[in-house]
Amino acid sequence: MRFMVIDKAKKEDGGAPPEPQLMADMNKVNDELLEAGVLLGYDGLYPSSKAARVHFSGKNRTVIDGPFAESKELIAGFWFWQVKSLEEAIEWVKRCPNPHEREADIEIRQILEPEDFASAFNDEEIQQEKNFRARMAANAAKK
Repeated sequence: MRFMVIDKAKKEDGGAPPEPQLMADMNKVNDELLEAGVLLGYDGLYPSSKAARVHFSGKNRTVIDGPFAESKELIAGFWFWQVKSLEEAIEWVKRCPNPHEREADIEIRQILEPEDFASAFNDEEIQQEKNFRARMAANAAKK
């Protein structure tokens, strides 16, 4: 099972980079995740002051420039993990340092796999999706 593990942003952080000790602690956990074969990828994100949203309303598109007021909806960073269960992902998250050294949340969301769409797509369409994902991975490996 693949999961996206989401570090929620805090308004009071203002997009400042993490303290060096926190980065060292996070790198230690990332090393453990990598050695365990769990870590598929990870990244941090710029603050919403350097972002934009595109709002869809029928055929209309409206661009909204950041920063965004609702910091509880913002993401500071994320990981992609391959684990056997949600429970295993929870155990890994519990090993993470507190990313904001105060009240904080890390959200864990399972990623849909092509087979999860079996009720909406036939076997051929699911295979097409798998082929597309393989092409996407091959393109990423070329760069």
